Amino acid sequence: MAKKDTIETTGETLGKPGLSIKEGIVSSLKGINEIEAEIVTLVRNTVSNTLHLTGTVTSEGVNLTKDVLKGAIAATEEVGTGLILSTKSVAKGIVMGVSDVGGDVINISGQTVKGAVKGAAEIGADVGLVARRAVDGVIEATKEIGGNVEEVAKIAVGGAIEAAGTIGNTAVRSVRDMLVGVVEGVKEVLNAAVPKQKPTASKAPAAKPEISRTRKRGR
Repeated sequence: MAKKDTIETTGETLGKPGLSIKEGIVSSLKGINEIEAEIVTLVRNTVSNTLHLTGTVTSEGVNLTKDVLKGAIAATEEVGTGLILSTKSVAKGIVMGVSDVGGDVINISGQTVKGAVKGAAEIGADVGLVARRAVDGVIEATKEIGGNVEEVAKIAVGGAIEAAGTIGNTAVRSVRDMLVGVVEGVKEVLNAAVPKQKPTASKAPAAKPEISRTRKRGR
């Protein structure tokens, strides 16, 4: 008797079509991980090598970050792939490259996220998702280099909100919704960045009772 092409998964039998899909997705995801790792390495080496040559980490770092992000955006436009996929890897590579030459990781994290959000808006990409991927990238890089994750997260989220604010209220809401709960302390940044609602007129004290008492005394 021939064996069936089945496999047990989550308490149910997975047939041949399901097994084929599973293997295809696993293979694709492995491929994506490899591509992302290559992007991180490419960006990291480019940033660190360039800063080594210029010898001006503080001033050149911000300009280099902008140029790298522009290159990433141009690449996604040329190959027709969304910016969302590569943003995390590019952001991670930038932070690690700056760290390699002793640069200001906290400042560059904020600049990286700002640039990613503005770039996403320029090409019509999902600003909220790009912001989240960029923040994830700088946080992941900071963890790997042993930096101050909480401080970097706050600066990165603040940068995302600030950049979204230059685009419009819809962008601010989109970014805020995607980033709430990324790390502890982020809500304070969000609350400070999002404009408070003005009190409604219905909350103002009514003047009628006072007028009524004055009329009675007049009689």
